[in-house]
Amino acid sequence: MGLESLANRMTSTAAQQTRILVQAAAQVCEEKKGVDTRILELDQIDAALSDFFLVTSATNDRQAIAISDEIEYRLKHEFGVMPNSVEGRRQGDWILLDYVDFVVHVFLAERRAFYDIERLRKSARPITPAEFDDELKAALAAKTRAVRSKTTPAKSAVKAAQAKKKQAVSKTTVAKTAGKKAKPKSR
Repeated sequence: MGLESLANRMTSTAAQQTRILVQAAAQVCEEKKGVDTRILELDQIDAALSDFFLVTSATNDRQAIAISDEIEYRLKHEFGVMPNSVEGRRQGDWILLDYVDFVVHVFLAERRAFYDIERLRKSARPITPAEFDDELKAALAAKTRAVRSKTTPAKSAVKAAQAKKKQAVSKTTVAKTAGKKAKPKSR
C-alpha cells in the first residue's frame, strides 16, 4: 500500500468520524427542540476554516445554553471529544462550540436572523439533519460493501495454503494411526 493510498484512507476515516460527530450534535439539537436546524457543508475554499457548520435556533437563552451543554456532554461521553473552544455561553444569545472540523452555532432566533450565517456562506451546501443522516448511512453502507467484496489474491492464497496444511496434517495423523501395529501385552 502506497503512502498516498494510506493518507487517502486516513482522510476518509477522519471525514466519516467528523460526519458522525456532526450527526450526533444535530440529533441533540432536535431532541432539545432546536428550531430550523441546518448543517452547512462548507466548500473547499472555506474548508480551511472548518468542514461543517451546524446552525440551530433556540427560543430563549436558557434553551440555547441547554442545547450547547448537551452537545458538549454527549460528544464528550460518547466519543471522547471536547470542543477546542466555547464562546458566548454566559450571554446565551449566540453560543459557538468549535470542534475544529465542525463548528456548532446555537442562536436565539433574532440573533440568527441578524447575522444570517447561511447567507454569508452562500457557497456552502445546506443540508437538513435527515438528509445528512441518509448521506452518512449510504456512505457507510458503500464502504461496508466495498470491504466485504475485497478478497485480495494474497488473502485467498494464504487461506488456501492454510487449508492444504490442515489437510496434510490430518492425512499424516491418519497414516500414523493406521500404520501402528497393536503390540501384544507381555506378561
